[in-house]
Amino acid sequence: MSAEALPQDKDTQDYMAARRVALALLESVLTQKQALDNALEGSREFKALPVRDRAFTRMVVTTTLRRLGQIDDLITRSLDRPDSLHNHTLTNILRLAVTQIVFMEVPDHASVDTAVRMTQAAGMEGQKGFVNAVLRNITRTYKELTSRQDEARINTPEWLLKTWIADYDLRLAAEIATANLAEAPLDITVKDPESKNYWGSALKASELSTGTLRRVSGGGAIHEMEGFDTGAWWVQDAAAALPAKLFGPLDGQHVVDLCAAPGGKTAQMAAMGAHVTAVDRSAQRLKRLEENLARLELQGNVDVLAFDAAQWRPEQAPQRILLDAPCTATGTIRRHPDILRLKTAQDVESLVNLQTRLLRNAADMLGVGGVLIYCTCSLQRDEGERQIESLLAERPDMQRVPVAPAEIGDYEELIDPHGDLRILPFHLAPHGGMDGFFISRLTKTG
Repeated sequence: MSAEALPQDKDTQDYMAARRVALALLESVLTQKQALDNALEGSREFKALPVRDRAFTRMVVTTTLRRLGQIDDLITRSLDRPDSLHNHTLTNILRLAVTQIVFMEVPDHASVDTAVRMTQAAGMEGQKGFVNAVLRNITRTYKELTSRQDEARINTPEWLLKTWIADYDLRLAAEIATANLAEAPLDITVKDPESKNYWGSALKASELSTGTLRRVSGGGAIHEMEGFDTGAWWVQDAAAALPAKLFGPLDGQHVVDLCAAPGGKTAQMAAMGAHVTAVDRSAQRLKRLEENLARLELQGNVDVLAFDAAQWRPEQAPQRILLDAPCTATGTIRRHPDILRLKTAQDVESLVNLQTRLLRNAADMLGVGGVLIYCTCSLQRDEGERQIESLLAERPDMQRVPVAPAEIGDYEELIDPHGDLRILPFHLAPHGGMDGFFISRLTKTG
């Protein structure tokens, strides 16, 4: 976002309000360990900002989270004593200012001035000179210092980078980490395929060969875009739209969608003509799913059930099950950079145990000859490939149904040697990349 897109000096009160909200949101993530989407949803102050200021606020927070390693390195190098900065509010004020100076083309004087004002407003009058000195030093040195930073490594938590190196190799791990520094494009699934040309034109979006509409540039609030309120389309990453497609035609078919909320895949299958039983243990998340289905006018095609999908069983064995299992979501870092700051190696372990229980229950309930699609938006092989390897090793009645290139827009590079999909953030890079995903299609033989 360029300086021209920022609130102007005549709007100083709003200009500062956006920074104060950004500070509160950053502290919610880094100090209170709250997901950014939840912090945004719960912030009345954010919702009260003008649309333009909301866009700036979101941008400065997500950029800070995405580039936190570089930012902290610059701050540390500008301190006389690197271990002298202990106040988290003061640290976050500096981080937001550095983000604007280095990564957002905000004029240096404006970034420094607002940081000094925020320091005073936070009750740290005595630290104004310190903030001014640190930031003035950074404005003079950051170009040289950033040219020497290994941005892929320094912005990725060590435990996560080590996992990717072990799961893939050093080169691919570096490519993943580099891809995560870019913002994700806006991907759209259209409810009525016949209207895709119209919405591509209206939304200034191009169509990928997978069928997803992609809007690479042009901001704006999603809910204010044409067709959103009338339910003509919904936001869904191109990778997330692939699992449902692997069932083939669904018109008149029944599908059980386990861990269904917030409902993008549920809506997709309902729009394809399926009758969907959507199961999720979270009543709150199911409320969001029902709201989405109502907006899309697809609620008549879906039964919503609040149950633990690791234990729930239907009366009759289903022939089609989609299990989009809870995961660390490391494949979505481009659009959710707070994941870099919130997830830990311990999260992987606990989620792997949950995924195992969910997958076993899904395999148990699947009817003979039926199709089970397992997917996660994680880059960790423990949450994807190894789950399937473990299941197949103990269940001779389950086997893979390899994916063919024609089913996924002829993107053959997304298919691994076993016929599963292993999508990495740099895949389709010329078109803007994709969320990281693992998808496996299985059938029960007896």
